[in-house]
Amino acid sequence: MSARSPGAVLIVAESGDLHADAMASMLRNMYGLNPIRLDMRDFPRECGSFRLDRAGAARSMSHIAGLDDVTAVWWRRPRPCRVPGGFLDGDDDFRQAECDGFLQGLLWSIPAVWVNDPGADRTATRKIVQLDTARRSGFAIPETLITNDPDEARSFVDSRGGSVIYKRTGTGRAEFSETRIVSREDLGRFDTIRSAPTTFQDYVEAECDLRVVWIDGVEWAVRIDSQSGAGWVDSRLDTSVAFTRERLPASVSKSLTTLMGALGLVFGVLDIRLGLDGEYYFLEVNPQGQFAYLEIKTGLPIFASLAQFLVHGEAMVSG
Repeated sequence: MSARSPGAVLIVAESGDLHADAMASMLRNMYGLNPIRLDMRDFPRECGSFRLDRAGAARSMSHIAGLDDVTAVWWRRPRPCRVPGGFLDGDDDFRQAECDGFLQGLLWSIPAVWVNDPGADRTATRKIVQLDTARRSGFAIPETLITNDPDEARSFVDSRGGSVIYKRTGTGRAEFSETRIVSREDLGRFDTIRSAPTTFQDYVEAECDLRVVWIDGVEWAVRIDSQSGAGWVDSRLDTSVAFTRERLPASVSKSLTTLMGALGLVFGVLDIRLGLDGEYYFLEVNPQGQFAYLEIKTGLPIFASLAQFLVHGEAMVSG
């Protein structure tokens, strides 16, 4: 993407989001820009309007200014509108749908660079979509079953030659749920997956784990020495181990670029496991994943790289 002149930057995130706060500070310090902040939960308490005439379109919110000057949007984990409840569930559902539809339309119609396009962002959060796309992009994938059928799950576990892990299938915000190896006790609880489809995968014996922040073709890769601590199954469980800057092999970078292009993402945080067999196994991509701790641990200028992309359309490539 060619560089562009800076304009207004809009950050759509819930109030108090630490990544949004850090980015706002970065934009002020690097470029003297004070970004527009919008928490969708403020609507409909705050009023909004969209007007269209021969002169063009105009967007407004009662508590912020400058929506029509926005040239870049960071769609950073927004919440739905907070609509007051009434007496009838049907009326509540109607008002919620109308408010969400209005505000989403107001924002999504802004002709700006999006991080990420909301439609692509939503589709890419579906684990089945990203896993199949990663496979077609050339990544190695642990053999996987995602199901709510207890019998099929038991059959899959019984058929494997080694350990099997299980984890939640969604990427939405919910109580933290760690990845675990299936135990004998777990087999007796498989009936509970009928109402919560679950992901089962071959456990990959690892050399280490990698977390990669990808910004429009620029990679910021971090090697996590997960096997030396408590996070040997799930690297998120132990951040006391060594975090070091890493460079991906060219073949992995190529698969990564193909994957992100196919998903329509300009930004994402990926988890990759380097197996003892030398393969780089794709585990997942979170289109709005957490990365601040990677910068704290390694000094990589990830916020600065993303800030430069929001302002000029080109991510910083070194730091």
